[in-house]
Amino acid sequence: MSSFRLCPDSGFYFNRDAERLMKVNAVAGVVALLVAGILALGVVLTRWQEVHLLPADLFYQVLTAHGINALIFWVIFFEMAILHFASTTLLRCRLATPGWAWAGFFLMLIGAIMNNVAVFQGNSSVMMTSYVPMQAAPHFYLGLILFAVGALVQVFVFFGTLVIAHQEKTYEGSVPLVTFGAITAAIIAVFTIASGAIILVPTFLWSIGYINHIDAEMYRVIWWALGHSSQQINVAAHVAIWYLIAGILFGARPMSEKVSRFAYLLYIAFLQLASAHHILVDPGISTEWKIFNTSYAMYLAVLASMIHGLTVPGSIEVAQRQKGLTKGLFEWLRKAPWGNPVFSGMFISLVTFGFLGGITGVVMGTEQINLIIHNTIYVPAHFHATVVTGTTLAFMALTYLLIPVLFRRQMILPWLAKLQPYIFGGGMVILILFFLGAGTLGVSRRHWDMDFTGAMLGFEYPGMAYTMMAIGAIGGVLAIVGGGAFLLITVGSLLFGKKLESSAGFLECFTGKALAASIYNVDKPEKLARAAKLEDQHHAAGGSGFEAPGTFVLALLLLVTFVVYYFINWKYLSSVWPMGS
Repeated sequence: MSSFRLCPDSGFYFNRDAERLMKVNAVAGVVALLVAGILALGVVLTRWQEVHLLPADLFYQVLTAHGINALIFWVIFFEMAILHFASTTLLRCRLATPGWAWAGFFLMLIGAIMNNVAVFQGNSSVMMTSYVPMQAAPHFYLGLILFAVGALVQVFVFFGTLVIAHQEKTYEGSVPLVTFGAITAAIIAVFTIASGAIILVPTFLWSIGYINHIDAEMYRVIWWALGHSSQQINVAAHVAIWYLIAGILFGARPMSEKVSRFAYLLYIAFLQLASAHHILVDPGISTEWKIFNTSYAMYLAVLASMIHGLTVPGSIEVAQRQKGLTKGLFEWLRKAPWGNPVFSGMFISLVTFGFLGGITGVVMGTEQINLIIHNTIYVPAHFHATVVTGTTLAFMALTYLLIPVLFRRQMILPWLAKLQPYIFGGGMVILILFFLGAGTLGVSRRHWDMDFTGAMLGFEYPGMAYTMMAIGAIGGVLAIVGGGAFLLITVGSLLFGKKLESSAGFLECFTGKALAASIYNVDKPEKLARAAKLEDQHHAAGGSGFEAPGTFVLALLLLVTFVVYYFINWKYLSSVWPMGS
């Protein structure tokens, strides 16, 4: 164990090779987030029609760089750090082939820089989707290819580490659920990166003149196997973080590990297929394929997210009730550590992803409704609920956990850290809700000018659409302030935070005391015995019914919200397609 560092408070074993790779991947991701956040200000202040900050050419350049840095570079860099954590730290295993892992990281870094250079040179403002026949500079595509290859190398190092852990028996029984979630993310990543290679390599050859033509329809179909699936890597990863934080902060165990693992398998089988909702109007795709992917495949993927959305808060509720927080339906939730950004970030991520991202995703995937909202600002509102709030806020919460544990630095500005998830999450919720409303009123998804200045055929949106876009933009600015606070706290802590001694509590800067709970000691016999004793006492006292009644009520609320909102959208659809006698 000489190659490991033990964190005495969390119980985590950090392999030194993997530890360095976790740090550099996380830092690279945060730099990409910084770039994306600065550019986001230009995007929202341009879509706010009264401000209308940027001219058209600069707007599309900024939008391209913002989308790629936020939706690809930030999250995938950070996910590489998660993979190394889940395979080495959680399994107490050495890293397989550190040299290859470093090669993968540097390929990703070179690719990200190359792609950004291409965009900022001004000849590659093709937005993240880069639909042909729009053509970017060759190094735009080459940067993405190098980034994808580097990510694939790190993913295979992750799989190799799993093999070593199994051969050297560094764990007993099945891998921990968090690692299982990381495996799911890695499997989806292989599919995603392969799809990217299939389409980006010939597109690169087209950009340098080696290939004369790229079929636009083929490009869209294969690109969305990359574009949509890359976001499903995020889903699997941030759900794993939910389980991790629940286990660390509360000693919570999944209500049913078998059910949770089955839900991850549903992700592998169905989640990436739901990308069909991006190409429902493409004439060359069969109706049968579209219907299958936007109904049965999507519903099974949604079922998986609903399972996780129930089991994570349900496991927290059970753990809290075992500690005596049994008054009413929600004492367990009221007395949760809301002042700890690790918890508040995770829980806001969970609720926003479920209520806003999940419900709008199902509605948007309904073929008939999709036709009236897909090319509107509704779509960015949806993925800001899933990726920007659901994934990014979960990653932020994990960062607050790992700065003291992994980097061994005390957090600076703890008062701001307590507020940051609420500032970021609150701003994003405002943006999401009002952009959803503006999208329902038909506001264009990609057009930089709501007034269509100079267009031969003009169109005037209702006044409420302008109001909603303005309020949504204000929410976006608030979220950018929250993102800036996160970067200030994390980067400042790494540079100026007090170096923690080996005996320092890893969350004491938020709680005032060290927390020794970890996913390791959750499984200690004495802890399991104590939990069983509390459960026996509960039943002996006449306790009965659901183990997690509060979570059950929250699930019913989600269902009612979904049903109401779903039928409201059908009402809008009926107004678009009136039926006469």
